[in-house]
Amino acid sequence: MRVPSSIERVLLDEETIAGRVRELAAQISADYDDADALMLVGVLKGAFIFMADLSRRLTIVHHVDFIALSSYSRGATSTGAVRLIMDTRASVTGRHVLIVEDIVDTGYTLDYLLRNFRAREPASLRACALLSKSARRQVDVPVDYVGFEIPDVWVVGYGLDYADRFRTLPYIAALKREVYAR
Repeated sequence: MRVPSSIERVLLDEETIAGRVRELAAQISADYDDADALMLVGVLKGAFIFMADLSRRLTIVHHVDFIALSSYSRGATSTGAVRLIMDTRASVTGRHVLIVEDIVDTGYTLDYLLRNFRAREPASLRACALLSKSARRQVDVPVDYVGFEIPDVWVVGYGLDYADRFRTLPYIAALKREVYAR
């Protein structure tokens, strides 16, 4: 596959991602083995590829739902304001819920989701993120399952995008700074 010229370097190739998703699925399956059913809630749009792969590798009974949010930013800087655009279709009350995120950087979005879902009284609530960018964390949020810790670079591919581009790349790559710092 040809790497687009906007890409600085590939951080995580397909095989590395697939291996880690298998490991996460095995750990989640073991942790929820005694639960009646797990509800995966994917955060659109970025988590859709990760969640599909993770869901297919789980060995426990589970259901899939989605939520969509809008984070307000000024350029590459988050303001911390988060707004719900689309809620889950099913109720989370009394259910074991696992929020599935593509990336946790500042923590504002996950903090919003955790507070919102806790108010709905799930049986349990945990978070899973493919990527964590701790260097940018502004809010201390618990992430129960983390795929990879990455440096403070703009990443695309495997569901992550820049201006709705690069989302379907099969790997995760760092975008050249001149692309997003315009």
